[in-house]
This record gives sequence, structure tokens and C-alpha cells, in this order.
Amino acid sequence: MKKDKKMMALFLGPIIILFVAVFVYPIIRTIMMSFFAVERPSMKMAEWSFNGLDNYTKIFDSTFFRTSMVNLFKIWLIGGIFVMCIALLFAVILTSKIRFAKFYKAAIYVPNVISAVAVATMWIFYVYNQRFGLLHDIFAALGMEELSKMKWLGADMIFWSMLIAFCFCAVGYYMLIFISGIEKIPSDLYEAALIDGAGKVKQFRYITLPLLKGVFKTNITFWTINATAFFVWTKMFSPIQSENGTITPLVYMYELIFGSKTVRTTDAGAGAAVGCVLTFCVMVVFLLINRVVRDNDLEY
Repeated sequence: MKKDKKMMALFLGPIIILFVAVFVYPIIRTIMMSFFAVERPSMKMAEWSFNGLDNYTKIFDSTFFRTSMVNLFKIWLIGGIFVMCIALLFAVILTSKIRFAKFYKAAIYVPNVISAVAVATMWIFYVYNQRFGLLHDIFAALGMEELSKMKWLGADMIFWSMLIAFCFCAVGYYMLIFISGIEKIPSDLYEAALIDGAGKVKQFRYITLPLLKGVFKTNITFWTINATAFFVWTKMFSPIQSENGTITPLVYMYELIFGSKTVRTTDAGAGAAVGCVLTFCVMVVFLLINRVVRDNDLEY
């Protein structure tokens, strides 16, 4: 018995040490840093000075932070509704025994394999280009001159252009998760419903949706985390200076810690406070999802 415990400690010891060093310690340090005046993240703890909730007061008083939180909420809510609906639609279609289903799955998932930088570059220079872009050519061919001349990367449209491009890349990932959930539903249920006279719509409403509650929870949780970590797309659509239409909390945190044209003085303590607020938001969403969407799947 003692020998078994020693073997367990031998195998688990390095993993536990690595986990504490890579995950636990940075989390604790970040939470502590959010309550101190810290200019740079590399400063020793002896150089920190306690300032209570001043960091949180500073970020909530900042127009940039409030704007970034509004942008994040729109990305999470509007983008989430769009992505979940389209991903579920594709999942239902591709599990209905259509021809070339494997090809369509791969084609829809491809944007997730390609680097986000490459995909964003494609949208910026090939799709949204005001003179030679795909949208310009399509609307020009249809005779819609006003739409063909629209500035998709202008101040009024840049947020929605960025969100559409982001959602385009995300659909395939969540589609596969929905597909895995649908494929686990016994086909006997659909056969019994078909015998009772239930059409495809009723089968989807009374069988597929109720049995996908757990999958919805997983997808919404993953979407919340991915939306919170929205960074690369902002930097691609506003590479020189973050704009109100593209700034997100993670970008604001980056600028607080490393500085930018809008944030002249670095403040790692305030940056840590932004990180804590984002973590709190993710936890709140996770708890609400678990409370609202319960795993009361049908028995079969």
C-alpha cells in the first residue's frame, strides 16, 4: 500500500508542481495585484503599494473600459445567438443523412484550422475592400451602387464587419459539438415519432432540442470564454490604434499593462483588475447557465 502511494506521488508530483507554477500561482498573483499599485507586472511584491479598490474604480471610470465591455456584451449576445443558431442548423442538416456530409463538415470547419490572422486578413483585403472586395463586386453586379460603395471598415460599420468575420470562423467549431450531441440521440426515438405521425419540425422541437440541453451548456460556456478572449480580431481590424468600435476588455488590459498611444502610463494593477472582472463575468455566466439550463434530459 505504501509502495503504491509512493508511486502515485512520484507520477503526480511533477504534474501538481507544474499546475501550481503555471496556473495557480499566476491566478493568485493577479488577484493580489489588482488591489495594489503596480506599474509593471515584473515588479517585485516588496515594491507594491496597497491601494484597495482604486484599480477597480479607475477602470470603471474609464470610458474606454465601459465601451469595451459594451462591445464584449454585443459580441457575446448578438454573435452568440447567430453562431448557435447557424451551427445548430448545419448540425441538424448534416446529421440528416444527406450526401457528401463529411465534405460539408470539413468545409465548414476549415476556418478553425487556419490561423485567425490569415482569416482576418482575407476578410479585410478580399471581402471588405471598398474597391476590389467580394462584397463590392457582388453588389455592383446586382446594381446596388450604394451598397457596393459602402465603407465596411469605416467607423460606423467596423464593429459589425469584425463580428461577422469572427462568427464566420466560429460556426464550424460549435457545429461539430452539436453534431456529436445529435449523434448520441438514439434513432429509435425518431423512428417512434415518425410512426406516430411527427414531422421533422416536431421531431426537432420535442426530441432534438430537449436532449441537447447539456450540449447547449457546453457551447455557451465555450462561447463565453472565446468572446472574453477576443483579442486578435481587434488588433487585425485596428492594427495601429484601438478604436471605440473594435476595442474589447482584453485589448484594454493589454494597453494598460504594456502601454499604447491612448494609454501613456503603464498600470499592471489596473490591468490585473480588468482580468479579474472578466473572470468574474465568465463565472457569473457559467452559474446562470447551470441554473437556467438543467440536465433533465428525457429518459430512454
